[in-house]
Amino acid sequence: MTTRPTGEAGVGRHRAVVPQRMETDAEAIERDLLKLVLTVVELIRQLMEKQALRRLDEGDLTDAEIEGLGTGLMRLEQAMEDLKDRYGLTASDLNIDLGPLGMLVDE
Repeated sequence: MTTRPTGEAGVGRHRAVVPQRMETDAEAIERDLLKLVLTVVELIRQLMEKQALRRLDEGDLTDAEIEGLGTGLMRLEQAMEDLKDRYGLTASDLNIDLGPLGMLVDE
């Protein structure tokens, strides 16, 4: 059986340890969420680029596919740059250090 503190002293101590309301900054939360989303998009973009280069080297692509991939990847990269500029982010802001595995995104 556990005992709980009684009286004002016990209640006051409990409230000091566990805040009733979390203080949040909406702009910081939005920026952090955007950083996370852009990090995932950048990782996928780099994976797509590597896959396209591999397929190009193997000769698996037609000229039209090469043109389409190149245009699509350039547009995606430009959109990423525009979003980073709009929110004041850099490539290093989108990178996550995975410790012994290295950095998440190639720079």
